[in-house]
Amino acid sequence: MENATSARDLRIAQILLFITPAMFTTNMVMARATAGLIPPVALAELRWLGVVLVLLPFCGRELWRARAAILREWKEFAVLGFLGMGICGGGVYYGAATTTATNIGLIYATSPVMIILLSRMLFAERFSLRQGLGTALALTGVLAIILRGDPATILHLTFTPGDLIILVAAASWALYSVLLKHWPSRLSVSARLATIAFAGVLVVLPVQALELAVVGPPSFDLRTIAAVVTLILVPGVGAYATFGYMTKHLGPNRTGLMLYLSPVYTAIMAWLLLGEVFAFYHWLGTALVLPGLYFATHKPDKP
Repeated sequence: MENATSARDLRIAQILLFITPAMFTTNMVMARATAGLIPPVALAELRWLGVVLVLLPFCGRELWRARAAILREWKEFAVLGFLGMGICGGGVYYGAATTTATNIGLIYATSPVMIILLSRMLFAERFSLRQGLGTALALTGVLAIILRGDPATILHLTFTPGDLIILVAAASWALYSVLLKHWPSRLSVSARLATIAFAGVLVVLPVQALELAVVGPPSFDLRTIAAVVTLILVPGVGAYATFGYMTKHLGPNRTGLMLYLSPVYTAIMAWLLLGEVFAFYHWLGTALVLPGLYFATHKPDKP
């Protein structure tokens, strides 16, 4: 029965690998759309406080029963909250003010490589030849989209101060991903996410106080409220919960590869919602990314 459950969990995680990036892509698009509307730290705090409030009805009893264990592990939760909800959360919204959604997707596409390197450096985690070839294939597909099928495009790429902030956020995400796997917890996925999110809210409070003193409180209208609710439910509860599930069953290296799908999904969203042309290089990139992810995340059955 345990083996059957493990096999089922693995299949679910592999399916989520192709769904979760769409939810993370929503965060990148919303980060750019809300730039200038809501101060970045306030937006991150509202997002993660909302995540905690949404999850509490489902895991509140579990959290109360595990309160002693949570207090013992508070340092780990604080670090994960600082990395995943503080730097990675507020950093994306802060950087989006001076960069584009395309650049955010481009820079975040480096996270899988960072995850592999950090896993190797910190925990001596191995990466098979099959996974390496699949990763290289997926990365080639991402580059095909970024460079629009023309390698010469790389000579004309421009970067802004916001890009550096996004790079720091991507590195923070990579470290969060690795630590999430190697710091195991007895909490369920939803309870652990609620605890990490609440820790992130507390850790970032001093920065929030500084932002309030300098910028002032955010103003709310129907547009900003809709943006906050979307960020809470889609890239907040949805994306982080499924990411935690995948990290548990696939490991950080294979789970991190999902970020290679972000440029593909961004192109598809622009095609469906904005009427932009889905060009040949988009098809080429997709044709490389999808089999690359398959080879990098699926282990061949043993004879």
